[in-house]
Amino acid sequence: MDIEALKALKPHEFEEAALGYRSSSAMASQAKDALEQRIIAQMQKALRGEAVDAATAQLRELAADFHYIQVECGLISTSLNAFASDVRPAKARLEQAIADAGAHGFAVGADGSVSYPASAQNQGAPPTSPGSAHGTLSEQARALQRQAGNFDPNPNYAIAQDIANRIAEALKEATEADQKWASALRRLKADDDLTVSAGDWADVQRDGAGVREAGRHYEDSLPQPPKDGSPKDNASWWKGLDADQQQAWTSLHPDVVGALDGVPATARDEANRIVFDESRGQYQTELDAMPKPPVNEWTWINAGGYASKVYTDEYMDWYRVHGERYEHLTASLHGMESIQTRFNSSGTRGLPEAYLMGFNAEGYGRAIIANGNPDTAVHQAVYVPGTTANLSSIGGDIERAGNIWRAADAKSAGQSVSTITWLGYDAPKDIVKDSPFSHYADDGAPAFNRFMDGLDASHTGDTDPHRTAIGHSYGTTLIGSAARQGTLNADDVILAGSPGVQVPTADQMDVPEGHVWNLEAEGDPVPDIGRFGHGGTDWDGPWIIPSDKEFGANQLATGDVHGHSEYWKENSTSLLNQGLLVAGHGDNVTLKEPPRRWEHMR
Repeated sequence: MDIEALKALKPHEFEEAALGYRSSSAMASQAKDALEQRIIAQMQKALRGEAVDAATAQLRELAADFHYIQVECGLISTSLNAFASDVRPAKARLEQAIADAGAHGFAVGADGSVSYPASAQNQGAPPTSPGSAHGTLSEQARALQRQAGNFDPNPNYAIAQDIANRIAEALKEATEADQKWASALRRLKADDDLTVSAGDWADVQRDGAGVREAGRHYEDSLPQPPKDGSPKDNASWWKGLDADQQQAWTSLHPDVVGALDGVPATARDEANRIVFDESRGQYQTELDAMPKPPVNEWTWINAGGYASKVYTDEYMDWYRVHGERYEHLTASLHGMESIQTRFNSSGTRGLPEAYLMGFNAEGYGRAIIANGNPDTAVHQAVYVPGTTANLSSIGGDIERAGNIWRAADAKSAGQSVSTITWLGYDAPKDIVKDSPFSHYADDGAPAFNRFMDGLDASHTGDTDPHRTAIGHSYGTTLIGSAARQGTLNADDVILAGSPGVQVPTADQMDVPEGHVWNLEAEGDPVPDIGRFGHGGTDWDGPWIIPSDKEFGANQLATGDVHGHSEYWKENSTSLLNQGLLVAGHGDNVTLKEPPRRWEHMR
């Protein structure tokens, strides 16, 4: 980057190129959505057979190609804008320095040197000579220059030297930007095939990290998301960004955009799909590189005359090094496959498009998946799973939310419905060891309240949506804690198999009177066992749960469902009642008479 190159450089041309890549990214996104949400969905809805299965498999591969193009072009667009942002101040400083040189009658050389003339002499003063100043960035050299300037009788020397130094600084800054972004852009290349592999997505993750590292200065220049902002604050911040800034945030920090309650569901979905595919690629690549468990996992030994089955030494040696990470990778990838299956099932059995509104594979995992766009839905329902829920087991919870959507859609008279699986907290991992404790619910409740408020902040319908919170098992305890700790932004609450909600009466659930509904199936042991950990207490006594008459909830008939896990059984009275409630038809549900607490506990 010499003086002529920087003078000729036009930052707006890089911004125009960035716009082209952003347009390419947007077109790829539109093509992906058209394939997944319309073409494949309609094919699966209308056709059956091996040919259709083969065609949809190929179209999904094409959709994956478009998603890869979308993400990589987004990174290129952001990189080009960042380069223009980094180099523009350097170019402006160079131009100002050249202008200052011209104003003094100095000449600027191709190497950045500044030639100055002899100065006008006062009568009797000794003559001065013209000269040339060369810029330097060394503080020691500059100190010597200042010292020389103090003895130079030509005042033009100090002025020329300052200009030469400013030129050197501008060239250095421009050179660093050029080298940094040239390197970053060279890495943004695709394989010469049409298969987007796990390794490709792992590479995208590395690409994003490289662009983030190079773009720290550019990122600092962007409007920052509100620190600890409310969902309304987040929504306002996102709306205030222009298209380039939204693209930059989605490319640089998809994890940030995807996690912000109040940001539109389409934007969160776009960001979280990037996080999802990158995480899946990274996990699969890491798992593929890891030594597999030994074939001989077990052996038999004679212990006191009895044969006992124990792990082999070979297996234990492997497990000590790789075991826990192997289990985490395998379990998490199983959960990601369940989420991908939901993406692929749009259009089957009536299901609408899916929106990934939250995702994180670390720890026990986070996943928030919506059936239909909640921002435009007239009726919203948020389902919270209970004990043992985690990313690896998310498939069953996704299926339950899908069943609720079908039941509600059938009763909604054409009004739009969105049902959401919300795994946004660490659920208890063990029914005996963990579920009696309330801290899981208390810790997760604020995040649930923020999410519910975020549904309000991002909603674009003409009227406020009708919103239902649905909890299962310990998920009902979390909803109760959310109502106790803050404002539960819901119109109805459905509690299924509840071990208690931390409060003793329905009027403390922060919804309108008569809008708390409870489901307890025959043979479900959780309510009576759990009441001693999560039941509420008032003048009626301790350990009151929603199944007790004293609590005051509407007791929904469950029909032929049995036990703790059948509340979303297809074609059941339990599911039909939930569908009616989600669709706003509480007057049409089937009720049953609840027992009093002492009768329930016998």
